[in-house]
Amino acid sequence: MYKFFAYLNRMKYIKRWSLMRSVREENIMEHSQQVAVIAHALALIKNKMFGGSVNVEKAVLYAQYHEVGEVITGDLPTPIKYFNPEINAAYKDLEKLACKRITAMLPEQLEKEYEQYILPDASSEEYAIVKQADKLAAYLKCVEEIKAGNSEFKKAKQSILAQLKSAARPETEYYLKEFAPAFELSLDELD
Repeated sequence: MYKFFAYLNRMKYIKRWSLMRSVREENIMEHSQQVAVIAHALALIKNKMFGGSVNVEKAVLYAQYHEVGEVITGDLPTPIKYFNPEINAAYKDLEKLACKRITAMLPEQLEKEYEQYILPDASSEEYAIVKQADKLAAYLKCVEEIKAGNSEFKKAKQSILAQLKSAARPETEYYLKEFAPAFELSLDELD
């Protein structure tokens, strides 16, 4: 009757990084889980270390559902998505329509409950945290690929790091300083 959860299950089949050769393929479900974990950390760091008042649970749920529209639209590569403002606006409109179509598959009593996370308040601090978490996940993907010998991600790593630093968000800077370096280590070095 309601196809919502079947659609969400498709997230594990939709690949990311479609234009770049990856040593390890990543799907939207894995990516969303990683962004949720990072958003959780960023929200806690902001609240506990920098006096923030982020709703941690809301940030995590925004992150968990931040790519739901791609179940229908697929992942548009970053150079195309941001080629010009018109393409970017059209793609955002398309993603929003896809999200509305998916949430409309829920029973009426649940639709608004999910919609608040699948179509988040883009002006909120929780949303800003998720945007940073998404960029951090992309940065860590570059680190992982370069560590595995894939030099194709070197330029993307530099570009994403510059974007993260230019945002000048203390919780992101803290994450980059304290947590990100561990992603460059082997399992033996983590021990």
